Amino acid sequence: MQLGNARIGSPGEPVAVIGAGIGGLTLAVALASYGIPYRVFEKSRQLAEAGGGTELSPNAVRPLLRLGLGPALREHAVAIEAVEVRTRTGELMARETLGAECERAYGAPYLTLRRAHLHAALVSLTDRDRLQLGRRLESVRESEDGALLAFEDGAVFRADVAVGADGVHSAVRAACHGDAPAPSGLVMYRGVLPVDELPAAAADPLIRVWHGAGGHFACYPVAAGGQLSFAAIVALPGDPAEEPGDLAHVFAGWHGLAGAIAKIAGEAPPWPVYDRHPLENWSTRHVTLLGDAAHAMLPFLAQGASQAVEDAVELASCLADLPVSGPGAGLARYAARRVERTGAIQRTARQAAATLHLPDSSAQPDWYALLTGCEEPPDLGPLFAYHAGLHAVPVNGMTRTAGPRAAELTAHTRTWR
Repeated sequence: MQLGNARIGSPGEPVAVIGAGIGGLTLAVALASYGIPYRVFEKSRQLAEAGGGTELSPNAVRPLLRLGLGPALREHAVAIEAVEVRTRTGELMARETLGAECERAYGAPYLTLRRAHLHAALVSLTDRDRLQLGRRLESVRESEDGALLAFEDGAVFRADVAVGADGVHSAVRAACHGDAPAPSGLVMYRGVLPVDELPAAAADPLIRVWHGAGGHFACYPVAAGGQLSFAAIVALPGDPAEEPGDLAHVFAGWHGLAGAIAKIAGEAPPWPVYDRHPLENWSTRHVTLLGDAAHAMLPFLAQGASQAVEDAVELASCLADLPVSGPGAGLARYAARRVERTGAIQRTARQAAATLHLPDSSAQPDWYALLTGCEEPPDLGPLFAYHAGLHAVPVNGMTRTAGPRAAELTAHTRTWR
């Protein structure tokens, strides 16, 4: 198999991706754009994506457009005009304008859409013959010439590169690093409701966040504006028997849409919220991690999906420009490019969790300072302007820009429209 300038392995031994979620499938599509063979192993017997909506900031939208997801995003996504943060009583604490201004500044819009729609779009761009379903990983064993993957059904697969894209409870990370997800003490209730069953404000292209003592509530439109995705996060009670399930009770009296959505949604199943402690390095010679397996983060900065997309296109780029020394150098380069950025986002998300769940008080006008350490609104440039998978790298003594169809770097807006 030829990866970049180096030949590794033998025919039939591609890159193995463990997990067919958004991160794993984005990697599959990115690898295919370079002509790199791969195989995706998914423990579920059916391809599906759980959860409600997801947010994609420009740093993720740009690479998705390069990979050919423009038609699906145009059909299903909503371009967000602004993010508003309020107290539970409705006092406006912060407003970040996005919309056309964001698109002009960063070459792509800020989008929201159903996770299922994004997942289905990625599946449509993936070679189904390279997807193996019903394969639950049992063990990973690394040797000098590759990674040996053993599955519960008895199947064994050798890969030159194995990528754990198997989520916050990653079997690959457990095998390689031996740690476990960190409980946050929070629980999430989420869902999707038809916009026509909600107050007219639900159709506005806004991300709305309300916060108060011990919890916060967020919502935004998805499905081309026909549905509203919501997520409510509260502190987990000490006694599981007292776990709140009736949102109408938990968020009774909260301002505007938050209270209205909670009343209509009623009872919802809880999802315990975990994150991961940042790693200093998540790559070995033949095994690496991606997405939540590498850097699961609390959902307070809405960067989980976007960082998984960044990981995927960065990893594909590093493998495409694989040095003669073999995959270990490419995987080390990938981790080196990603660890500092994702670790900083993880830590900031934890800080945001503490801020959003503060009680109403006169200190709340300092929301920006509490969240970012700055007195002014946060500078989104370092977050939104990041170009994953597009680097000037030396190839055969020359310098070129890596990445699929890299010449389209300045044409993202036209692609989206």
